[in-house]
Amino acid sequence: MRSEQSLQDDPWTREEKEVLDTLKTPEKIQAYLDSIPYNDEITCRSPRRVLRDHKAHCMEGALFAAAALMRIGFPPLLLDLGAVRDDDHVLALIFREGGCGAVAKSNYSGLRYRAPVYRGLRELVMSYFEDYFNPLGERTLRTYSRPLSLTDGIRSDWRTTEEDLDCIGDRLNRQVHYRLLTTAQENDLVPVDGRTLAAGLLGSNPEGLYRCDEAVRDA
Repeated sequence: MRSEQSLQDDPWTREEKEVLDTLKTPEKIQAYLDSIPYNDEITCRSPRRVLRDHKAHCMEGALFAAAALMRIGFPPLLLDLGAVRDDDHVLALIFREGGCGAVAKSNYSGLRYRAPVYRGLRELVMSYFEDYFNPLGERTLRTYSRPLSLTDGIRSDWRTTEEDLDCIGDRLNRQVHYRLLTTAQENDLVPVDGRTLAAGLLGSNPEGLYRCDEAVRDA
């Protein structure tokens, strides 16, 4: 059921509504994100541009999911997963029946939807740990942020602007982040096995993967 706010605040065109009206659950929103290609460009498209261009990377996917979730009564909340030697990952949070979960777009098969069955944010975040690795197989997840509400001082046209939304990414990066591992735990980590790596990269867009060779040169 849509919230009163979502009913009164509907900036979409008729054509956009035809698509969005089919996304009546978090699971259908996730299915839509899974159906479109992973964007390897350095952009930060609004949900309107995602609908039009039919592609998204993780930040764009999270923004789109937050907008679609907002239409069906969920608060538009983003969470940043911080990594080392890897790209960060952004989730659109869902809270239902006392549990939390997420909708997400990712180039990795294991970093997408999570059913809202987790008891708290840290438990949800740790469900991503084993599947969060770079193309070398290194386990890279290290922190998670305080949730960012897209109704909290965020530009009012974030759902439909033609401009890139790097300002939201910057705001998310400035959120307080919580460390997941101790130094000893980090030092004990070993790469994932070959089958796990291959499964995680199944169907990925190689041009959108983190460049480990560049990280080595910059180290």
